[in-house]
Amino acid sequence: MGSPRRLLLVSNSTLHGGGYLGHCQQHIQSFLGQKVKRVLFIPYALHDRDAYARTAREKFESLGYGLDSIHESCDPVEAVRKSEAIFIGGGNTFRLLKALYDNSLIHEIRKRVLEDGIPYMGSSAGTNVATTSINTTNDMPIVYPPSLQALGLVPFNINPHYLDPDVKSTHMGGLREGAMLLVEGDKATLQGVTGARLFLREYEKKPHHSTFGNVILSWQVTRERNSYFLLAFLAIQSVTVIEYRNYA
Repeated sequence: MGSPRRLLLVSNSTLHGGGYLGHCQQHIQSFLGQKVKRVLFIPYALHDRDAYARTAREKFESLGYGLDSIHESCDPVEAVRKSEAIFIGGGNTFRLLKALYDNSLIHEIRKRVLEDGIPYMGSSAGTNVATTSINTTNDMPIVYPPSLQALGLVPFNINPHYLDPDVKSTHMGGLREGAMLLVEGDKATLQGVTGARLFLREYEKKPHHSTFGNVILSWQVTRERNSYFLLAFLAIQSVTVIEYRNYA
């Protein structure tokens, strides 16, 4: 049986010309559905947590969900244990990860998401910490967490706010602003309007572009009759052919 994980990993909180989470609000409502009534917000990536919580609360209430900010709780661990859904917002990824470690939340969030199956949403830094590590962040190390290892809710790295010009990048994946990944169990679906870029570690230097609707996770390349098949897999299980390209 596959993992019950349900994640919505958004590249950015604000898209040019729109308001806070405006470009993904329909995806948020579809993702959280009607069963979730309240969302636990983790604002640790910004210094002014009160102002950040007000912004997030206003948005989520407009979508029909209550919002509790973890920094207002006297027991952050208990707040995670009681949460119906978790949203970690953007800001500085180093500041965010350090606070997660300082408040002993790494294990608790992993348990709630991977074992209990509550929805997890991240934007920007919140997407970065959902991956295996924050090695692909664009942020400056203004503080130092005890480790760069992150929540590990998915078995790959993401570079939020990805920009295309660096053709020599070795990032495992880049989400352009306006793009997001919907992760359901062992499947991840690319959503949004701007797409993403996937980087293969060993086979080919030229990265492959992924467009709206493609399923992407960690990838493997095999060859058959002078053509290459891209395979997605998670924990070496449930291998799925997701895209075919002929490079002959």
